[in-house]
Amino acid sequence: MDWERNRTQSKTVLPEGSIDSHCHVFGPGEVFPFAPTRKYTPCDASKADLFRLHQDLGIARRVVVQATCHGTDNAALIDVLASAPASTRGVVSVSSDITEEELSGMHEQGVRGVRFNFVKRLVDHSPYDELSLIAEKIKAFGWHIVIYFEAADLPELEGFLAGLPVPLVIDHMGRPDVSASAADAEFSRFISFVDRTSAWVKVSCPERLSQSGPFAVAGNTRIYEDVVPFARRVIAEFPDHVLWGTDWPHPNLKTHMPDDAVLLNYLTEITESDAQLRRLLVDNPNALYWA
Repeated sequence: MDWERNRTQSKTVLPEGSIDSHCHVFGPGEVFPFAPTRKYTPCDASKADLFRLHQDLGIARRVVVQATCHGTDNAALIDVLASAPASTRGVVSVSSDITEEELSGMHEQGVRGVRFNFVKRLVDHSPYDELSLIAEKIKAFGWHIVIYFEAADLPELEGFLAGLPVPLVIDHMGRPDVSASAADAEFSRFISFVDRTSAWVKVSCPERLSQSGPFAVAGNTRIYEDVVPFARRVIAEFPDHVLWGTDWPHPNLKTHMPDDAVLLNYLTEITESDAQLRRLLVDNPNALYWA
């Protein structure tokens, strides 16, 4: 599905200095080709489109995350960093043969992390030895690892992940089963893992996790109600280690494409005060990416 270009006017006012901690750029394909081994082909979503989105929503800075469709060719992401170096950070995908010189160059351009993808429908395999080599190489730069996995796979991954020598950032709350309770054993295991590893957690992507859809009842102003309890629990448990991002342009969605202006209403559902919202959108990502 293509991303929504005809956004409405947002009713949610973000704190000054808000940061989108998880967004992407795709192509344009004629300039930055997609990887031949990709599992999906996204619609073009350029840096100009991304900058316009953030201007419209009141977002001051951004963290661009490499997605699997571009493989380890980070050229489109690096191009965003070069265009707005003061207001952009990057999370790349690399192979284990990356050199210290290449990593140093990326660091100077604003890269602060590497993404490991364990979602089985998006990657063919996850070689632990190679990922461990990457983790050792990035440690000297103070980088972190962004990890993407599904809740059912955490038991087989947590030993390896807990042993990595750099900080962890978890995408989309570990993709919990939101048809269950936020207090059930599976999500409680996730909470324990976060506590044990001092990981950061993105309370993002309700549109990707929800089973009820944006609105459970027609005319309702509350958004993604089945995801909200999970985000609230994470924020309550780890107030200084939570992040949020748009996930724009919402790649590979199959059911619906959100209006990003409306999607901001989710933030008022999962936070209980202006101070909590500011910590989520300003203080925490600033500490991780700009300190």
